[in-house]
Amino acid sequence: MEHHGVGAAPFVELARSAVDRVVDGNKDGVARAARLVADCVAADGVVHAFGTGHSQAAALEVAGRAGGLVPTSRIALADLVLRGGEDPAILRDPLLERSPGLADRLYALATPRPQDLFVIISNSGVNNAVVDFALKVTGAGHPLVALTSLEHTHAVPALHPSGKRLVDLADAVLDNGAPAGDAVLPLPGGGALCGISTLTSSLLVQMVVADAVALLLADGIEPPVYVSANLPGGHERNARLEARYAGRLHRGGH
Repeated sequence: MEHHGVGAAPFVELARSAVDRVVDGNKDGVARAARLVADCVAADGVVHAFGTGHSQAAALEVAGRAGGLVPTSRIALADLVLRGGEDPAILRDPLLERSPGLADRLYALATPRPQDLFVIISNSGVNNAVVDFALKVTGAGHPLVALTSLEHTHAVPALHPSGKRLVDLADAVLDNGAPAGDAVLPLPGGGALCGISTLTSSLLVQMVVADAVALLLADGIEPPVYVSANLPGGHERNARLEARYAGRLHRGGH
């Protein structure tokens, strides 16, 4: 790995390069994902986002943010406690993501309808919980968008008993361009710092949303988009839009 020095300036240089690569390399993936999102919204569906660990940051970018789509729901392991009645101690279990039936429980708590779309975010795309959940939603007939690092997922062995990776199950794949291990800024003594996946994944999510809204407008459909609740009338406007999806929008336990 080429040494760029350590500091904000070399990181920004690498980040800009990563952004350019991600934009150029995901044109087809963004188009496919945007079509899936637009079709879901047009069919009165909800877009469900799931990620564990730091991938939850990209799930937050999908669901429930100003400038984003209203019919969005975030799935989190905390749902097992906050809506599923489990003891909070379960979240301290380091093997929780490997527990049998986890995908079934999370899917049930999401209360999906047949027309709903799922977005699963995982840098490696090989962890059992992620692949189990992908198998669950695709087995139930839902379309799936995967947001992952193709470099990372192909650099590590598939861990799931099926031999599948997240990308093997997706209808559209978005590559966040992160290296294996995520960090991009080399350290002189070896290793690296400054993960890039949050920045590039957020960019990809917003690109998909922008293109999906463009497709809805082209089809004559008014897109249900959040405004900031901190603007005058914003909370009231958002509440009217959310009422269309009563009981279907979950935001990590709420």
